Amino acid sequence: MKAHLLQVATTPNRSFSVRKEPIPNINNRWHCHKEVELVHFHRGSGTQFVGDSIRRFSAGDVVLIGANLPHYWHYDEEENESCKDKSERLPYATVVHFTENFWGDSFLCLPENKSLKMVLDRARRGLFLRGPIGQRLAQRMEALCHLEGTLRLMALMECLLIASEADERNYLSSLGFRHESSEVENERINAIYAYTLSHFHDKIKLQEVAAIAGLVPNSFCRYFKSRTGKSYSQFLLEIRVGNACKLLINEKMSVKQVCYESGFNNFTCFYKKFKLITGKSPLMYQRAHSISRPQRELADVVN
Repeated sequence: MKAHLLQVATTPNRSFSVRKEPIPNINNRWHCHKEVELVHFHRGSGTQFVGDSIRRFSAGDVVLIGANLPHYWHYDEEENESCKDKSERLPYATVVHFTENFWGDSFLCLPENKSLKMVLDRARRGLFLRGPIGQRLAQRMEALCHLEGTLRLMALMECLLIASEADERNYLSSLGFRHESSEVENERINAIYAYTLSHFHDKIKLQEVAAIAGLVPNSFCRYFKSRTGKSYSQFLLEIRVGNACKLLINEKMSVKQVCYESGFNNFTCFYKKFKLITGKSPLMYQRAHSISRPQRELADVVN
């Protein structure tokens, strides 16, 4: 899959970048960069694309994205547009960028740094970090924002060591995912993503989305699967189930209302597909997430 190549800004007196990002959707397109990216979402929720993975993300989540791995976070529009007190309600995140060799070409080859090298290798598939690991990472990232000099470097290393404790359940992209470095497909794949995210509530005709890509339906199906490793129908299904997960947790809707609000026009089909992807029926999923938490966890959609 083609991804827009993003240039990450650096400063002369910093070997890596740490910033608070208050603008949702600032990079709301499928993109990649040579820097490793570590993100902590303080506020906001939405749909996360990393490699061939599609999941929901929410406040409190931490994600580690390896070098040159395409990714894209699409915040829920209702959260962005309904904020009355922007200083309190707008989504924002802490973002760290660094190259794999910013500390020197031989640093990661030191035997003492085996864990650091290993977690950066694993990050090439993306790591989605929640629970105790995510909480500890969030705390160290907050400290990182206020440190200088050697302590700043040490805090980044601590963040990576914490992330190294994650296991295979935390992987995002599949082992077989490969993306193209060519610039040719950039606008086309972004147009498909944007169209799908805007219209998944409705019935999407194959001819319509194929036209967005400038292809006939049969060619579009082959094209999309060759770039993403999944069919367009599976991609659309994961978007819809992810939206259903959000509604089941956050809204006072019946399961049938959620079904139709998420783009399904057949409840039996919705029930089967939802259970296939999440491992639970819609009602059981809703009950499992009905207990109030400081940060409500949103649904994972399988890779």
